[in-house]
Amino acid sequence: MNNFLKEFKDRGYFYQCTNELELSNLLNKESMNAYIGFDSTAPSLHVGSLLQIMCLRLLQKHGHRPIVLLGGGTTRIGDPSGKEETRKILSEKQIESNINNIKKIFKIFLKTKNPKLKPLFVNNYKWLSKLNYINFLREIGRHFTINKMLTFDSVKLRLEREQSLSYMEFNYMILQAYDFYELNKSNRCNLQIGGSDQWGNIVNGVELIKRESGNYVYGLTTPLITLASGAKMGKTEKGAIWLNKDMLSPYDYWQFWRNTDDRDVLKFLKMFTDLSLDGINNLKDRNINELKIILANNATEMLHGKKEAEKSAKLAKNTFKENSTGVNLPAIKVKNDIISKNIIELISFVNKDISKSEIRRLIKSNAIKIDNKNIQDEKYIVDPTLFSEKGFIKLSIGKKKHFKIKV
Repeated sequence: MNNFLKEFKDRGYFYQCTNELELSNLLNKESMNAYIGFDSTAPSLHVGSLLQIMCLRLLQKHGHRPIVLLGGGTTRIGDPSGKEETRKILSEKQIESNINNIKKIFKIFLKTKNPKLKPLFVNNYKWLSKLNYINFLREIGRHFTINKMLTFDSVKLRLEREQSLSYMEFNYMILQAYDFYELNKSNRCNLQIGGSDQWGNIVNGVELIKRESGNYVYGLTTPLITLASGAKMGKTEKGAIWLNKDMLSPYDYWQFWRNTDDRDVLKFLKMFTDLSLDGINNLKDRNINELKIILANNATEMLHGKKEAEKSAKLAKNTFKENSTGVNLPAIKVKNDIISKNIIELISFVNKDISKSEIRRLIKSNAIKIDNKNIQDEKYIVDPTLFSEKGFIKLSIGKKKHFKIKV
């Protein structure tokens, strides 16, 4: 088996592949250009996209060139895969701004010095915006049947739930197939990688290229990652775990990985760090909390650098001490009218996903603290003078959640 595919499987990235043996033989013979598409619906990708980024990183490691397709065109349409409702249409200015921000993330994760391996950034708006609708239907649309399109999960699930699916979104799979065709023609791209929910779209592209040009290309998919708890990767009670440095602090990013479920730690060490597989295997008998710190340090170093990873680890260690002041915690600004309400309202504002009944239970069990002092009265109101000395208070919810509150 080809070394890239072997490590791809050993790290848990593999789900499905078109003509795997043929792809393996080709990868052994030559360096290949391979692409993954990312729509630009937000100013940043979040950690749910990190598996795909790690796949591109692995491509480079094995001597292949990653193509990052930033969907300036398809973002204007909206991918129905995994969505329960029509995506909000963004302005062209917002999409372009999002693309520029997302590019910065890839330049952190992917090496850019080797001209033969540095990532190639493409925007599908370049060709999709120039399509003539009649010609597109005649030349490309004729290869797609409604019967087959209705069998794909991205369409079928929406229809089964009786949720609306616009004709605009229905066209998405044809446009994605056309992207692959265009990249094969213009950039010698022979491989598309994507999540397992993209399998139908990828196969469409493989078949379109074969029919239109006679070229043989390949598709490779990764599993959709869910946490052991059942939650979706990248979402937490505090919101999305963004990869844009301006949208999430290194400390909060470190904490996300540090709080990984015990059952996910070894899997995530393989998926989301550059540690060797042999090295990870040698670590498996270590204390689980030690493994979580190794995961957090390595994942944070990759995005924010070694200095920030070490700083976050040190901050976390100090924060969890009983006498910690919380001075170095990222601050949350709260208005006076929230501070003047009782402790339950304050906690509800700071941590929106925790119920008031749960807050009351935590108060009764001595799990709520202000500046390391237990709060035992659910009607407690923070004394404004507590802010005057150092400009903030430290709010602790249980043993793991600590917040620096500023007015």
